[in-house]
Amino acid sequence: MENTGMQSNRVAIIGAGPGGLAAARWLKQHGHSVTIFESHDAIGGQWNNANPNSGIWRDMRTNTSRAVTCFSDLAFPEGTPVFPHNRQVLAYLAAYAGQFRLLDHVRCSTRVVEVERAAEGFAVTVSNPGAGTETRVFDKVVVASGRFNKPVIPDLPGADRFTGALGVRHTFDYQDPAAYRDKRIVVAGGSISALEIASDLAMLGAASVHVAQRRQRYVLPKMIAGTPYEYLTQTYGGVMAGEALGQDEKRIRQRNFVLQAMGSPARYGAPAPDPDVGKAGFTTSSHYLHLVADGRLTPVPWFEGIEGRRIVFRDGTEVEADGVICGTGFKLNLPFLSDEIAAILNLDDDGLDLHEFTFHPDLPGLGFIGFWYQVGSYFPPIEQQARYLAYAWSGVRPMPGERELRLGIERCRAESHRTALLRLSDMAVRFARLNGTDPAASLDEPLVGEVSASATTNLLFRLAGADARDDALELLRREMSRFVPGSPARA
Repeated sequence: MENTGMQSNRVAIIGAGPGGLAAARWLKQHGHSVTIFESHDAIGGQWNNANPNSGIWRDMRTNTSRAVTCFSDLAFPEGTPVFPHNRQVLAYLAAYAGQFRLLDHVRCSTRVVEVERAAEGFAVTVSNPGAGTETRVFDKVVVASGRFNKPVIPDLPGADRFTGALGVRHTFDYQDPAAYRDKRIVVAGGSISALEIASDLAMLGAASVHVAQRRQRYVLPKMIAGTPYEYLTQTYGGVMAGEALGQDEKRIRQRNFVLQAMGSPARYGAPAPDPDVGKAGFTTSSHYLHLVADGRLTPVPWFEGIEGRRIVFRDGTEVEADGVICGTGFKLNLPFLSDEIAAILNLDDDGLDLHEFTFHPDLPGLGFIGFWYQVGSYFPPIEQQARYLAYAWSGVRPMPGERELRLGIERCRAESHRTALLRLSDMAVRFARLNGTDPAASLDEPLVGEVSASATTNLLFRLAGADARDDALELLRREMSRFVPGSPARA
């Protein structure tokens, strides 16, 4: 039931991916009139492979389990794999949009040209091939256009002299492994996309695959003994327990866990990672280390130089290559924000200054969804952030005052929000506390103890607070019975 007790506010939402759809669902629930502008001809954002702003390759599966790759109102259909195909995620988003009649509010093939402050609210200028350019004033604007759509290829020494037939490209532009069959490929980077694509190529017929990395990360598989890693390393209870530990102790425990689960990458033939997991970092890949052990993937240091098809690495290793694929990150891409707004936000290629990743004290009525780097699925924190934003703007929760907002900007800088690699579980709980849906604040101790074993899924945050679901505990128990280690009902 939508809240119609408050005067409707006109809200423009930029982007019809998961963040924009979640924002629309919760703003609409609480009395706002929403218009979603999507530059592509269909919804889905990154999960729509046909979208030019998507870096999803055709056969990509999620690296996060379906339990955390969904919203709290809708589960995946029965029979969906634990790690869904990207087309299944896109179909899920279409079903979610249908459930809340969000498609009625989407203007596809409509690119936002500029957002600027108006006398009251914000002037949003959009361009549509059929309708031309128009400007409308909205009371509020939500930016949910995505963090990962402007790929960065690093300055590789001699890259302009590379003559391999497949050239140098970013993982963002990778689509079909058939083009790389019987070819010699170098994949640059240690991120999830780099390791997953390198693994694909090694298993699907590339002549050779070398993986060049500046540093070796610790690597976890997507499942351990039949349990998705989120139910081992990203649990609700783990967040609360971690808050009682110092940073050094947390890192020691994280390192010990991954070494017990997988062993050091060096045991597989990869370089040894830094003993400090804060410096080394983590990634997930089910096949990478086993392919290294099989000799089908060859880790090498970073590039020393390129000449023709010959690539030399920093340890002196040389290879002949037909192509280089770079999984080397993204720049923030918000070209539609006016110069004035960009200056207030201190916007650059890495990030922007925001209170709790959402608001700025000098830009009331402007909100952001999903602009941080993270390990794990974005679906849980995005839904909780969307609720935080909707609740603050509708009065369900108090909107932070100016002093609190400015302190939030100081925290943003002190905690390095622009570049920090954050965790799904920490971010979901962070926003849940802001929107009043953290179970620990409302439920009795035995029940909190029971659900602490769950991964940090969105259902956790429908147990209490505004918009609690009567069936949330039943659904959560059913979800946990399949995945939580030691559950008597677990298959």
